[in-house]
Amino acid sequence: MALVKTVAVVDYGMGNLRSVTQAVLHAAQGSGVDVVWARRPEEVMAAERVVLPGQGAMRDCVRELHASGMYPAVMHAAGHKPLMGVCVGMQMLLDRSEEGPTEGLGLIPGEVVRFRLGELRQPDGSRYKVPQIGWNQVRQSQPHPVWAGVADNSWFYFVHSFHAHTSDARHSVGEADYGGPFTAAIARDNIFATQFHPEKSAETGLALYRNFLHWNP
Repeated sequence: MALVKTVAVVDYGMGNLRSVTQAVLHAAQGSGVDVVWARRPEEVMAAERVVLPGQGAMRDCVRELHASGMYPAVMHAAGHKPLMGVCVGMQMLLDRSEEGPTEGLGLIPGEVVRFRLGELRQPDGSRYKVPQIGWNQVRQSQPHPVWAGVADNSWFYFVHSFHAHTSDARHSVGEADYGGPFTAAIARDNIFATQFHPEKSAETGLALYRNFLHWNP
C-alpha cells in the first residue's frame, strides 16, 4: 500500500489556522494528500510539504515560532521540502522587517517595509489607507508552477501594512499595485509564498493551494 502523503499547516500560536487548514483540506479533496494541523515539531518533520501561515505583527510571529519549538522543524522544511508561506508567514522568510525592527528567517534575501503612501490619492480621489484591506489584482511577474492555470491579473484578498522588498528581482514572482507596485508573491527553489490570503480568495486561492499540493520543485 502506498504511503499517504501529508501537508502540515504549522500551528505556532499565530495565524488564521482554522481558515487556512479548511482551505487546504478543501484543495486536497480527492488528491490522496492528508492535511495535518501540526501542533508538534515532529508532525512538521514527518510531512512531505508544509504551509506556514502568519497573522499580526511579524515580531510576535517570529517570537512565537521560536517559543513554540517549531523553528527548527520549519527551517528543516525550508531546506528539504516544498514550503508555502502566507501573509506574515511570507514576510518571515526574508532577512528582516522594519516592523519592530525584527530579524526574519533569512531564507530569501530582502526586507519587509511599510507602505509609504503620503498624500497619494486613489483614482476616485480618496486617500490610500494603511493597512490595505480588500481585493487587489496580482500580476505574475515571473512564471512559476504554483501559478499554473491561474489567470494573470487575478484578484486576491489582502490585509497588510507592510510588504516584501526582495534583494533579487528574480525572487519576486507576483506584483500588485497600491499607490505603486509592490511584491505580492515570492519564490526561491522549494519555497513559494504570498502576501495575500489564498484561503480568503475564493476559487482562485484554492487553485494556488491545489497547485502547491502537487508541486515538485
